[in-house]
Amino acid sequence: MTDLSRASSLHGFAEFAISQGLNPAEMLKAAGLPTDVLEHPEGLISYRKLLGLLELCVQRSGNPFFSLQFGLHQGVGIFGPLLYLILNAKNVREALQGLARNYQRHSGAGAFALEPQGDLVMISYLPLEPDHADAHHGAELAKGIGTQLMRMLLGNRWQPVAAYVQHAPVGELSVYRRLLGLEPQFNSPFNGHVFEARLLDAPLATADGTLHDLVQRHLQSVDELSDQGTAVHTRQLVHSFLSSGRASIEVIAEYMMLNPRTLQRYLAAEGTTFQRLLDEVRQETALRYLKESNVSLSELAQFLGYSDLSAFSRAFQRWYGMSPRDWLKSLPAMEQTKRRYARLRARRAG
Repeated sequence: MTDLSRASSLHGFAEFAISQGLNPAEMLKAAGLPTDVLEHPEGLISYRKLLGLLELCVQRSGNPFFSLQFGLHQGVGIFGPLLYLILNAKNVREALQGLARNYQRHSGAGAFALEPQGDLVMISYLPLEPDHADAHHGAELAKGIGTQLMRMLLGNRWQPVAAYVQHAPVGELSVYRRLLGLEPQFNSPFNGHVFEARLLDAPLATADGTLHDLVQRHLQSVDELSDQGTAVHTRQLVHSFLSSGRASIEVIAEYMMLNPRTLQRYLAAEGTTFQRLLDEVRQETALRYLKESNVSLSELAQFLGYSDLSAFSRAFQRWYGMSPRDWLKSLPAMEQTKRRYARLRARRAG
């Protein structure tokens, strides 16, 4: 599955959309993205839907440079844990190599490359679907993010020799010059920048070798998005859609741009089914809410997507051999006290 990206790709979307006269929730909904996606930056989103969101924002804001300016607004905040790897590198070379090596842990929809060429070096963004109708939005977004990344690493020393994009200009060339500091070469074979190779050895003031190694070891324990199985992606999406009552195979298959039967076939090849994954997520979520919140059983049943309390109770009986009421009674006295206190606070707040 290569269409998925971390939801941190939408870092800063709400405030930027508002600055452009748009309603963030309405735009997310119109693009087919969960309206609470911004609250879960480590979750997964469809990269094609992200591109569709950018196209909608361009149309409704009337700003052809929305994607580029959004990328400049986001800067390095989109990288999540990768940012700590970048900041704690000893120099620019190690920072960019670390990003290139670990980029697939951020997004499975593209690749980031660093290529020395004598006295010059090229950094490029390689979308996996360059012919997609909205691919230019991804390139503009990446151009903005990449520019802010290099400005962070090099400050005033960031003076690229050239910039390249695969698409035609989306607006006035003077706007590109103002935003990027130079005019890109359009309709190029790749998206990227070329700059002096000597800058790769520039040290970073934030360097911390011990922390850099620690973050790298952590990242190595995290699967790349492109290497994770369909079941892992599906499970994460079930988590994301559960609270909205839309965690059905039809909705999630559409979100992944698959036919429901195709999704079931992929899951079967990995030894599972959609219903089994949904059941597992419901089971884990039910326990967490029963232990940590003051939610009533009826409210929890609705939250988990059951038609009524009796359907939830039957499922809970199957999982744990007892009803949810009996399970609550079996909680240690301290846990029961916490729940009663939480319920009392909720009533007073109401």
